[in-house]
Amino acid sequence: MIIISAVLDFESKESRDKVIEITADIQLATRNEEAGCISYCFAADPCVDNRIQVYELWEDEDSLVAHFSHHTYFKMVEALNSVGIRNTENQMYLIEKHKPVYDENGNSRTVLFNDAS
Repeated sequence: MIIISAVLDFESKESRDKVIEITADIQLATRNEEAGCISYCFAADPCVDNRIQVYELWEDEDSLVAHFSHHTYFKMVEALNSVGIRNTENQMYLIEKHKPVYDENGNSRTVLFNDAS
């Protein structure tokens, strides 16, 4: 799996809110149309008025590479550029291990990845 994590800063809270409004349909289309898209969310940061937090989860490299040539990707780029991003920071992470945060009893784990489970 691949996680993309990003922050996008805009000139104002109003600009940020406009981007969220005009990209909701694009986010939904990405989730529904693109094979390998597990999660795709551009959401308002509750602590920084002009910031969007981005979280994407993709099944594999092929699905993410295909996303970069899909019409929804180009629509998102166009929408974001129409409002004007002031600053952005983004990273992608290849996930080799993963498991639920909570154990079978609903407790947070005390051992994360060093055990056999």
